Amino acid sequence: MGQKPKLHFFGAAQTVTGSCMMVETDRARVLVDCGMFQGSKTERELNYRAFPFTPSKLDAVVLTHAHIDHSGLLPKLMRAGFEGPIHATTATRDLCAVMLPDSGHIQEMEVQHLNRRNRRRGRHKVEPIYTAHDAMRTITQFEAQPYETWVGVAEGIRVRFWNAGHLLGSASVEMEVICDGSRTRLLFSGDLGPNHKLLQYDPEAPAGWDYVICESTYGDEDRFGVTESQRRGMLRAIVKEACKPDGALIIPSFAVERTQELLADLVWLMENNKVPQAPIIIDSPLATRASAIFHDHARELEHGDILRRAMNAHHVRFTETVEQSKALDHMHGFHIVISASGMCEAGRIRHRLKNWLWRDEGTVLLVGYQASGTLGRILEDGANTVRIQGQEIAVRAHIQKLDLYSGHADAPELEAWVKDRLPIRSGLFLVHGEAQAISGLKQRVERFLPTGRVMVPSLDAVFRLTDEGPELVLEDLPPPRIDPIYLGHGDWNNEFQELLLDFQETLHEAPDDKARRVILRRLRRALDADAT
Repeated sequence: MGQKPKLHFFGAAQTVTGSCMMVETDRARVLVDCGMFQGSKTERELNYRAFPFTPSKLDAVVLTHAHIDHSGLLPKLMRAGFEGPIHATTATRDLCAVMLPDSGHIQEMEVQHLNRRNRRRGRHKVEPIYTAHDAMRTITQFEAQPYETWVGVAEGIRVRFWNAGHLLGSASVEMEVICDGSRTRLLFSGDLGPNHKLLQYDPEAPAGWDYVICESTYGDEDRFGVTESQRRGMLRAIVKEACKPDGALIIPSFAVERTQELLADLVWLMENNKVPQAPIIIDSPLATRASAIFHDHARELEHGDILRRAMNAHHVRFTETVEQSKALDHMHGFHIVISASGMCEAGRIRHRLKNWLWRDEGTVLLVGYQASGTLGRILEDGANTVRIQGQEIAVRAHIQKLDLYSGHADAPELEAWVKDRLPIRSGLFLVHGEAQAISGLKQRVERFLPTGRVMVPSLDAVFRLTDEGPELVLEDLPPPRIDPIYLGHGDWNNEFQELLLDFQETLHEAPDDKARRVILRRLRRALDADAT
């Protein structure tokens, strides 16, 4: 029994971000993904802590795709002593070569601003998780692999990639582990794309497994088989409604693939006279560089010709410099701005939102998953006021949501994907989802999988992969790095910001200064009583 492989869940367990799993045998350790945690401040703090394993003892990393919640801590892993190869598809390597340095640059800039504030407050200086230079060094450890071709990654472990249909270069990972003469076959889904993706072909993978590890981001949602025509029709309606004199449609979007899909559809609508002609500005240096990579890999995309045409359209502009980005705040006439990041947590989108959220003529279109605790999720949930970079901003712009550009399969598509992988002899693990989504998918797959074979791992859980089913390894379970109630949920910082905004609104609505003083005295008494 001791010779059976172990499977560790170091991230994306009962939460969406921070994807990181490790397969361990007596002879090898292989990491699948090494992603950054996003969401609440409490969850993001995990990015700064030491890894719950020894990086120098890893034999290899296998990367499913380039998104930061799957790849974003690879430079930190390298800084912590990992010297082995990072196996990924060619397109994933190319995208990481621009995405990881961009992530490092953003961290350096944010830490620079934070340290200026900390000096004024008498607080300690902080360091970025890694720098752009660290990220560029990490790219030298990548080894590009083709799809559907076996490659040995460690003693007794080999893998091959299958198209996951989620992103340029994305892959599901087939893994074969030989322990003491017995073979265990695993399939890591990675992130699975939906059937209606504009630029990606449908996911592929063989059937017949011992264990499958499946994402569940939208495990409780049904998009009811939306077609390409319906998607464009819904986007058309939002653009037409947003088209006001001196108005703007602001679209927070992930710089990689989501931006390119939106650009292709917007240009198609304009070329076919479905919406008025208007400037489309891609306000993200990362999106600009990523678009060039998509252009180079266009032959691998399902509608690469449409994307190439959109990128060369006369009314499409790409901002590069900070000055060009700032100039957007002074544009007149209706225009569309696509800016990163997709969850409104960093980058130029924060500046665009500061300029437009308080305006009635503005429209903000959310086009992807918004993790709990992020500014995007707060806007999606209908906040009347938000805080951006320490400033209180009233939300008067129209907040729209169009989830049809999501890179993730919905519940029926995930269920169908799991069915197509049958037989699954020993167990199915559901990861990369919040509690409600995981529960929804679990109910679906338990209709055709044996009772007790569908597992929902907790963060840092370890399972021994036996022929009879997974066994939780209690002796390897470390103290929790984070209170489970904060995984996939807002934290005290979100509650504090909400309380602060409510308190300011209460003061503002008080009839006079005397009433405001009464409110302040009540708050002071409550604080004094709590301190006592």
